[in-house]
Amino acid sequence: MTEDEKETLLANNYLLSALSIRPKVKKGVPRGSRWIFGPTTLRRCVVAVVVFSIILIIYYSRQTQAPYLSKFIKANKRPEPNIRCGIVSGPRLVQNHDHRTDAQLKSYPKALVFVETIYSKLGKDIAELLVHTRIKYKIEVTGKSLPVLTNLDKGRYGVIVFENYNKYLQMDNWNRELLDKYCREYSVGIIGFIPPEDETYVGSQLKGFPLFIHTNLKLRDAALNAASQILRLTRAGETAWGELPGSDWTVFQANHSTYEPLEWAHRNDFYQINESGVRNPLPTVIQDHGLFDNIQRVIFGYGLKFWLHKLLFLDSLSYLSHGQLSLSLDRSILVDVDDIFVGEIGTRMRPEDVEALISVQERLAAMVPGFKFNLGFSGKYYHHGNSEEDEGDDLLLQNVDKFMWFSHMWNHQQPHLYDNLTVLMDDMVLNKNFAKQYGIPVDSGYSVSPHHSGVYPVHDLLYIAWKKVWNIRVTSTEEYPHLRPARLRRGFIHRNIMVMPRQTCGLFTHTMFIDKYPGGREKLDESIQGGELFQSIVYNPINIFMTHMSNYGNDRLSLYTFESVIKFVQCWTNIRLTSAPPLQLAENYFKLYPGESDPVWGNPCDDQRHQKIWSKTKSCDSLPKFLVIGPQKTGTTALYSFLSIHPAIASNLPSPTTFEEIQFFNAHNYLRGLDWYMSFFPSDTNSSARYYFEKSATYFDGELVPKRVHALLPHARLITILISPAKRAYSWYQHTKAHGDIVTNNYSFHQVITASDTAPKPLRDLRNRCLNPGKYAQHLERWMTFFSSQAIHIIDGEQLKSNPVEVMNELQKFLKITPFFNYTDHLRFDKNKGFFCQVVNGDSTKCLGRSKGRQYPPMEEKSLKYLQRYYLSHNTALVKLFKKNGIRIIPKWLKEDLSDQNDSDS
Repeated sequence: MTEDEKETLLANNYLLSALSIRPKVKKGVPRGSRWIFGPTTLRRCVVAVVVFSIILIIYYSRQTQAPYLSKFIKANKRPEPNIRCGIVSGPRLVQNHDHRTDAQLKSYPKALVFVETIYSKLGKDIAELLVHTRIKYKIEVTGKSLPVLTNLDKGRYGVIVFENYNKYLQMDNWNRELLDKYCREYSVGIIGFIPPEDETYVGSQLKGFPLFIHTNLKLRDAALNAASQILRLTRAGETAWGELPGSDWTVFQANHSTYEPLEWAHRNDFYQINESGVRNPLPTVIQDHGLFDNIQRVIFGYGLKFWLHKLLFLDSLSYLSHGQLSLSLDRSILVDVDDIFVGEIGTRMRPEDVEALISVQERLAAMVPGFKFNLGFSGKYYHHGNSEEDEGDDLLLQNVDKFMWFSHMWNHQQPHLYDNLTVLMDDMVLNKNFAKQYGIPVDSGYSVSPHHSGVYPVHDLLYIAWKKVWNIRVTSTEEYPHLRPARLRRGFIHRNIMVMPRQTCGLFTHTMFIDKYPGGREKLDESIQGGELFQSIVYNPINIFMTHMSNYGNDRLSLYTFESVIKFVQCWTNIRLTSAPPLQLAENYFKLYPGESDPVWGNPCDDQRHQKIWSKTKSCDSLPKFLVIGPQKTGTTALYSFLSIHPAIASNLPSPTTFEEIQFFNAHNYLRGLDWYMSFFPSDTNSSARYYFEKSATYFDGELVPKRVHALLPHARLITILISPAKRAYSWYQHTKAHGDIVTNNYSFHQVITASDTAPKPLRDLRNRCLNPGKYAQHLERWMTFFSSQAIHIIDGEQLKSNPVEVMNELQKFLKITPFFNYTDHLRFDKNKGFFCQVVNGDSTKCLGRSKGRQYPPMEEKSLKYLQRYYLSHNTALVKLFKKNGIRIIPKWLKEDLSDQNDSDS
């Protein structure tokens, strides 16, 4: 007999014994007349009924887990994990966890997602899920024509997704036949969602298919088809009890063997009860095996608001792509406990809390191999509680070997507030000495900064001190690139310290009691049972969760949270959870995502949280407001000198290696960090200047540069100078030759520009530096992916040379610089140099160096003709780009290049 059955039997026996009391009958009252109870008997009956009612309430609340009853009964009591899942301890159904097939796949592992508009809610949900799981995708707004589906002999996409499946059904014949043919030839499946409709359909047939739908239903109690081969990440066997979100569900009824239900639910009423008194299950997600038209599909009767559909969507992507778009089933989890000795009296851990921590850790280790809590300490606050809490501190240290440990700061001070390396290191040494005194390990190689200070935005002194004192090799933060949205968190490496993305579990220093949790226990359970916390574990292969010491005392919410969510993950997924020390997790992370090693520096001035943890010695005003991005050999140095004359403009300090150019965004300098970059813009460089800029001519064609610039300087304005690309290529060749380049001394210009891909690498490299920057349209389009065309000012290099005053006047208007500077009095044509120079001392001129304005022998005719043909398509694309972005004035050199090529063709 179970404990619940015993409780029920005991309650019934108690009631029977309580009610089997003979009433007192007054003398003289004939038998069969009305009984009269005495006051004692009446009181006993009332007590019995009350006691019985309480027992029933307790029993009912345990059986149904009704939240309002639980709250009433368990007031002021700690929550206990209540995840009941029969399949966690019972036998598991064998499922195909590898969707790879023997088919010769001819498509790339990428999803094509058709949305109704770029603002549609379900479309955003799909895109966010794909971003979170790092699955490659392309968004396409449903329109009259299809995007290009093939690339030579390969398909561009492995799965097609329709936010609105009706858009697929209602395609015109030409596009529908084209898409279906693509799916059949390349073994590509389709996922579709039936959208909510104002009109209710009963038994409506989907156009062209033996499948019928019933719409706008309220449903409850969802369950999965355990026999489905789609299930991989998702585990069947349990039922998601209770009402399902929304009242606009669609259910399916099939009339063909090609269809198999993937998920069922029941109506949230009594209409579907059959003759046996059982409610009929209704298919809510259905699989099309392709037996009808040789195209496999999965069709959802509801969107992604229901958490289980997110799992099924990921499994459908995996199945329909033949395993190309599959997620690994391995997950790692680490739980940091920040501030283990830091907290106000009354919020700290007592001995029984420490014992509970050890006990729960043992249970979690049984479910998650290698699991240990990771305790972060600031030694200054040891024994800062009441006597009982101090005993808790002692008990932690008596069990020091049971946990992992990492260092905070000694006094919990934010590192970005230190501007002296020695003082910062002294603070760390105090904490290290404390660790040695009490036997805390000091070789974990992991540390976390209080409030993420100095980790990101980076404070280089913190990284230097960490290395010197603790030999830190890994840390973690929630702030890169921003706290929210969590799906965008990534890792990076700076100064050989690996920075891991850190996840939150909804618990913070102030969430100590369940009744104080925002939204109460119901909201916390929602996060655990399919919500944000559960999904964090599902989507992230490596999870480092942040918690605080206060979450382990009082109501011990963290113990409740992690034991519950791990059980729920095991109940509903086939995920294999493990744990490991931070250093091992970090090494695994960057093996999975090597492309994340290089950081992308964001602008701390655009994030209030980042400004609060950014060094006070740094100023947002010292970041440049505009950049001269090149390309090389178009006149950028001349423009730099003209800009520097303006009293309201200041350039960066010169670099010892690259002179006026910092070359930050496109070179190894980028990995030096933001502190290094900002050192070229000290706030006291020029007190009268209000506009800082930098010029690096190599930025123009750098593949990563536009993304990096936009991340740090999203509001910057960009200036580029264009001349004839043929002339620019020849000028670059002559420039390198004048600087003693070996290749140019061994090869003529024509040999360089016509070199094949089998030529020696030095020759190919020079060819590329001559030719590639001149593909102007290609590079400008990359910049326009991140910056609007209104933020980019294009200067005609020939006009800059012949009429710089007019060019500088237009540039001032574009930059909106005040006061307006009259360049007429400050620029003069120098006959000896052949270009304009700066006027100094009222009469003489100051020109660029000897290397500028150098006279070269004319280019060979055959080289000029070759380059005109080479750049024809690029120049044509440039004209189209100008017109597309409202640039009406076509440079004279561009017209001439196109005209000369047309003349030679004719």
